[in-house]
Amino acid sequence: MEDLEIISCQIIAASGGAKSNYVEAIELAKKGQFEEAENLIKEGAQIFLQGHEAHAKLLQLSAEGKLAIPLLLIHAEDQMMNCETMKIVATEMVEQYRTIAALKQMVEESKGETR
Repeated sequence: MEDLEIISCQIIAASGGAKSNYVEAIELAKKGQFEEAENLIKEGAQIFLQGHEAHAKLLQLSAEGKLAIPLLLIHAEDQMMNCETMKIVATEMVEQYRTIAALKQMVEESKGETR
């Protein structure tokens, strides 16, 4: 049972850390800092990989019939799934903010041409 709690906490920590990177990436993209935002998404993916590795250990325990399902494990799974969703959202929002910034620049440039 102790191993299960440790693995669950590893998943929670990795998912939470990665999710924080994804949220911060959105904030940076909103400010026009696209390269930094993309770097945070890449870092988040590396952190999240640690959660996937811990998750693989759980799958192995399950395959061996050694897995009881406590609330902590359910929370770990929930965090992991939410983190995957947040990565998708962050990646899409960074691209949207990049498009908005490019359109704003085009509008500003066209204003300068018409003066």
